Amino acid sequence: MRVLLSSCMVLLVFATLSLNVARGEDVIWHIKAFHPDGGLLDVKAIGPDGKIYDVKAFERDGNKHLMDVKAIVDGKQIPIKMLLSEDPRIPVKAIGQNGQILDVKALTSDGKKLDVKGIRGKGSIIALKAFGPDGTLFGVKAISRSGHVYDVKGIKMYSEKKEGTVNGVDFEAHVKALPQVVDVVD
Repeated sequence: MRVLLSSCMVLLVFATLSLNVARGEDVIWHIKAFHPDGGLLDVKAIGPDGKIYDVKAFERDGNKHLMDVKAIVDGKQIPIKMLLSEDPRIPVKAIGQNGQILDVKALTSDGKKLDVKGIRGKGSIIALKAFGPDGTLFGVKAISRSGHVYDVKGIKMYSEKKEGTVNGVDFEAHVKALPQVVDVVD
């Protein structure tokens, strides 16, 4: 009986996901930082006033190859980018419609806010990590409702340092969720 109920629940989840894709609705993936001890930390955008907003990956029209990572601010999806910087740790920020910059942080269970930054390497894929207080690096991942895990990375499309401008803010790389790849950190 238990196996039959589990099978029915799996079929219901897949039917719901298929119906959402058929309707053109986005499938939303959670963004988490993997703590080295095996726990998960929420990754959130934080406004200048301290208000906390969800960060999610969006699977659009069934495309699981390259998913947008965005903050949900007042019901609107706003882009998350790696900003132009000379620092080897590239700032990762959400950019509001008026150019307002929101921090992106991993939140610990005791309320600490850990930096989320890109780590320069070689090539067009930039590792994205949460930085623990002792220098420990936590991988940042997108997790689907069905348990699939994707990497969250910075992606460069052009060889120039400046990738583009969004809402008046220059950025160095797009932040996307994609099937897991090897880190390109020196």
